[in-house]
Amino acid sequence: MQNLFKSCSLIIIAVGMILSSASCQIAPLTGAPVDPQGLKNGVYEGEYRKGFNKVVVKVTIAEGRITDVALVKHTASWIGRKTDKIIPQRILAQQSTKVDAISGATNSSRVIMNAVQKAIEKAYQ
Repeated sequence: MQNLFKSCSLIIIAVGMILSSASCQIAPLTGAPVDPQGLKNGVYEGEYRKGFNKVVVKVTIAEGRITDVALVKHTASWIGRKTDKIIPQRILAQQSTKVDAISGATNSSRVIMNAVQKAIEKAYQ
């Protein structure tokens, strides 16, 4: 009976470690500076998810520029929420979806950048 308990405990621990390591992976960075050629004016929605972080954004394009980035929904830890204002401001200032991430909230930063990139890709179609 004790061996069965030890085996089950080891399996539970192993599964927990696998799940936690999979959720801690950092999102790849897909962004780039915005190319104003071919951008169509409008409001475009983008979504991206990696691990526990998920974001939905609305990006406004006017005259070949990003003029607004609004986070519609952002699921993140308390530290990940620090990115909510800073990353959109950086994207607007640099006209790029590849900006410096917030220290300690790299995954949340990248999830926002990637969601904005997906929205911008729709503006080229």
